[in-house]
Amino acid sequence: MKKTVFITRQLPDEAVAPLRERFDVDMWGSEDEPVPRDVLLEKAETAHALWTVISEEVDRELFGRAKNLEIVANMAVGYNNIDTEAAKEHGVAVTNTPGVLTETTADLAFTLMLAAARRTGQAEKALRAGEWKSWTPMGFTGQDIFGATLGIIGMGRIGEGVARRARGFDMDVFYHNRTRKPEAESMHGFRYSGLDDLLRRSDFIVVLTPLTDETRGLIGARELGLMKETAVLVNAARGGIIDEEALYDALRSGQIWAAGLDVFEEEPIGLEHPLLELPNVTALPHIGSASIKTRLAMMKLNAETITDCLEGRQPANRVV
Repeated sequence: MKKTVFITRQLPDEAVAPLRERFDVDMWGSEDEPVPRDVLLEKAETAHALWTVISEEVDRELFGRAKNLEIVANMAVGYNNIDTEAAKEHGVAVTNTPGVLTETTADLAFTLMLAAARRTGQAEKALRAGEWKSWTPMGFTGQDIFGATLGIIGMGRIGEGVARRARGFDMDVFYHNRTRKPEAESMHGFRYSGLDDLLRRSDFIVVLTPLTDETRGLIGARELGLMKETAVLVNAARGGIIDEEALYDALRSGQIWAAGLDVFEEEPIGLEHPLLELPNVTALPHIGSASIKTRLAMMKLNAETITDCLEGRQPANRVV
């Protein structure tokens, strides 16, 4: 009897085909609509493998009901949607998709920085609304990136990717991380900084640290108060690292200049959310890894780890 794989979103046939050759594959029928919680729990009861995305909560209740479960393959680098302690207790492997999305996500983080700095979203909206009547001396003026100071919070693979791009813009790059990166410092000229000092000196701040108990609420009212009035804050990591109420207050009052956000505490963000009312917020729907090549590469990694685990081999990219 074949083992069963449940996939929580509809994926391209080319990504799923290798699994269909070996296992019974059951896949939720929508790419856009999340699998309902009751359906996820029901499917988990008989599945040997779950292929999940970051919006699915894979918690203690699920592990308690999933008696056959051997692996959860999460289509992301982050895995804060999964109760890893419960996975350990139930002997379930958890894998992620590191490496393949590094450069794509670094591209997106830099895109957000550019868009927020140069107010491209506001300018395009005005053009499409027919509000562009004439060239104006100070119309849609923004902040220069070339030669500015960049602070990166979280110098992992993606952070290093952003920092490398910044060198092409002749930026001074500082970073804050749990551990120093002497090799990267000597190779690329990045400089380590304490968090408060980084916030004070940086023109642009990009958040790329994982969401953990230690980083939740890392950037709050106190930290925002340390930033320059001309500072641009970008979050391409996870919602919850930045206190959104404090960020709203800082942006609305002019305490900082702008923000570029790809992630939010609650996703999808509601249209009534106060941050979306602010003209100095550039907001995107969590598309950091969203290039065709990268998403297919992520799926390939997930399919390979599921196959290896269910066939008795040690899966790669295991976090639990």
